[in-house]
Amino acid sequence: MKKKILLLALFILSLSGLVLPAPAFPLEIVPFDSVNQSPLIGIYGLPGIGNFLLLPAGATEVGMNAALSNNFATNENQREHIILDGETTRFTLTMRHAFSQGLEFGIKVPYIVQGGGFMDNFIEEYHRTFGMPQGDRRQAPTNRLLYWYRKNGIDKVLVNSFGAGFGDIQGTTALQLYEDRKAGRGLSLNFDIKLPTGDSHQLMGSGSTDFSLWLTGGTDLGTAAGKWTAYGAAGLLYMTDGDVLPDQQKSCVSFGSLGLGWIPLPWLALKVQADAHTAFYNHSDLRQVGTNSVQFIAGGTATLWGGSTLDISMGEDLVSSTSPDVVFYLNLRQRF
Repeated sequence: MKKKILLLALFILSLSGLVLPAPAFPLEIVPFDSVNQSPLIGIYGLPGIGNFLLLPAGATEVGMNAALSNNFATNENQREHIILDGETTRFTLTMRHAFSQGLEFGIKVPYIVQGGGFMDNFIEEYHRTFGMPQGDRRQAPTNRLLYWYRKNGIDKVLVNSFGAGFGDIQGTTALQLYEDRKAGRGLSLNFDIKLPTGDSHQLMGSGSTDFSLWLTGGTDLGTAAGKWTAYGAAGLLYMTDGDVLPDQQKSCVSFGSLGLGWIPLPWLALKVQADAHTAFYNHSDLRQVGTNSVQFIAGGTATLWGGSTLDISMGEDLVSSTSPDVVFYLNLRQRF
């Protein structure tokens, strides 16, 4: 685990040198907009947790979030067999606007690319260098796309050809329940609805309409060698009947996050975050299908020219095989 954290830190520091500080607004600790990117989970309306301090009245923020995930997991028992091998890149255009003080509305429009990717050799070298297990990676074809789940001799999921298209669109609403900006404290109530606009056969959507409700809170912890902020969230996601594993899909899951941020410089914030959720499917003994998941995300936020901010982060599966082996996140935001 220490070696993983060291690699994440080197990744962040190397990329943070590409930006120039030019803060137009005071830099805030904003939670990572991260969710489980597993091909069987990312299709649902699991939300990023948003912020505990909403935009000022009349302000607008637009952003582009890119999540590049490398999946490799195999498992089987007497009834089931699964292979999740491929790369998924999710580009999400986001916008949120504060129509009045403490009330935001927004939208998220994803565009998804499924393919064999290019990172397999890099991941193998990364595992070898830091002494991590390779699993069956070396026996599998390089840069293959195969998302396959078979149960009782029937193929339940099969994606083995390149695909690209729009995913499921999300609408977002946030209400400020408590706010003390001087103390850096806040609590927001958030509601999302996800519509089945993506192709569920290509795993670009679930075919379900999803509703999520959650609380996000945070507070400053002090200014020892910089500003420290802790935050967290907890909520529920309800899903109508979808097209992916409909006889195993649960109707409700719980989710939550915990994070810690530090601002050592006026233009740089470093953050760590853990995202967790309960299982999305029943009636499976495979970890990739029927197990709760926890992901660890580490990275930072740096200011760019004109007051834009760039989140750079990297995610790892803390509960192995329940989320992608590695995910790289880039999130560019501009406030007006």
